[in-house]
Order: sequence, then C-alpha cells, then structure tokens
Amino acid sequence: MERTTEKDSLYNDLEKMSVKSLLQGINNEDKTVPFAIERAIPQIEKLVVAISDKMREGGRLFYIGAGTSGRLGIVDASECPPTYGIPDEWVIGIIAGGDTAIRKAVEFAEDDPQQAWKDLLQYNISKKDALVGIAASGTTPYVIGGLQKANEAGLVTGCIVCNDGSPIASLAQYPVEVIVGPEFVTGSTRMKSGTAQKLVLNMISTAVMIQLGRVKGNKMFDMQLSNNKLLNRAVKMIIEATGIDKETAQKLLDKHGNVRAAVDAYKSTD
Repeated sequence: MERTTEKDSLYNDLEKMSVKSLLQGINNEDKTVPFAIERAIPQIEKLVVAISDKMREGGRLFYIGAGTSGRLGIVDASECPPTYGIPDEWVIGIIAGGDTAIRKAVEFAEDDPQQAWKDLLQYNISKKDALVGIAASGTTPYVIGGLQKANEAGLVTGCIVCNDGSPIASLAQYPVEVIVGPEFVTGSTRMKSGTAQKLVLNMISTAVMIQLGRVKGNKMFDMQLSNNKLLNRAVKMIIEATGIDKETAQKLLDKHGNVRAAVDAYKSTD
C-alpha cells in the first residue's frame, strides 16, 4: 500500500510556476493541517492524559525520531524548561544519529532498529517514563525498535505519524495519526507533515504542563527569567496577581527569583 506521505503532489511543473503561485500553493496545503489535527484530537487527548499520569508519579517524557521528526522533538523538549520552569531532565528529545544529526543529516542513522533503545538506556529509562515516537512515515526502524523495547519494558508509549495504518501506530499504545495528505513537493515531509507534528507537540507539552500545574490562569508563573523581556513580563505578572506597585513587585522578584515564589511570598504576608 502506497503511503500517503509518498503520494504525488497535487501540483505539477513546480519549476514553471511563479513565486507567487508557489507561495499560494504551499499556503493552500498548509491550511489543511489544522483540520487534520482536529480529527486527531481524541487520540491526542488520550496520550496527554497518559503522559500526565506518568509525570505526576515522577516519570519523564521522552521523544524519539529521525531527521525532521527528531529535530522537532528536541525543539519541543528544549523549550519546556524555560517556558515552564521544569528541570531539563523532565522532557528529553533524542534524535537518530545523536547531536550531530540536529544540524546535519547522518546517513542511515534511522535504519537501525536497535539504536533507539541503546540511546534511551543512557538516561536510565524505566517503566515510570513515557515515550513518544515521532515519524511522518510511520515506518522508521529507529522509532519502531524503540517503541517495541519500551512496550516490553512497561513504559507508556505514544506516537505522532502522518500515514494511516502504519507499523509505528500499531505498536504505540496511544497512537496519534494526523493524515495531512500528499506534500507540495512530493515526499517532502518537512512541510505539511512537519508542521502537523510541531503543532501536535505544542498541544501535548502545553496540555501536560498545564495538567502538572505549571501554568496559573493563563500565565507562565514558573518561567525561567533569562532575558530582559521576560524580567519585564514577570514584574507585570506579579503586579496583576497582587495589585502592588512596580517597585515593590521588582523587589519581590529580585528576592525570590521567579513569579510564583514572589506572589506566594507576598500573599503569605498579606
């Protein structure tokens, strides 16, 4: 059966198209992605609940993937600590071929079904943890092998794929299948498939962190204060939460180091 992600583009003679036509065509295809994700929300919900349950019990979330899929997992994992103030080891992204593959393709790295579990074992992974395999094709051996071993070891397993009825989806306990259709450039899954994976990863990590209490109201109360923009935002958040003046808010932030601690300290003495 031909994979949807490998089917011919709905557009032809791309090299003869004007720049405007190329951009309009790409944009028209991109518009279909959110609707494909909407159809997968029931699957995403089940995966988020399962991950949240594991992390409440002290488990971690791991992403594995190759190429674009692996890079997207690393991006999502790396953004969680600054956004939600969590330890770096709570959410971990691993790519086939190691860190070199983040910037440059590593030939045939995705074709070894044994390597993912070897990579995961370096983190003392156990049944307390959750593993999400990311693969547009749904057939990447690196991800298949990792999920197989994870299932045997008793982990919660999920996946994000862009083909129906894939081997990876059949292995994952909580599969997420976002069928976006043929790519604008045939087989270029960094396009619609990559966009879909990025959006789903945003949904998963954001929803999980909210479930874990890392957001208050609609604010990132635990964010790391790593630049002036965030420092200014933090002061504003303290003012909004307490009603105090800017100078007092700044002093509280300087003393306690983050928004939540500053607000809690003020309210405990109020």
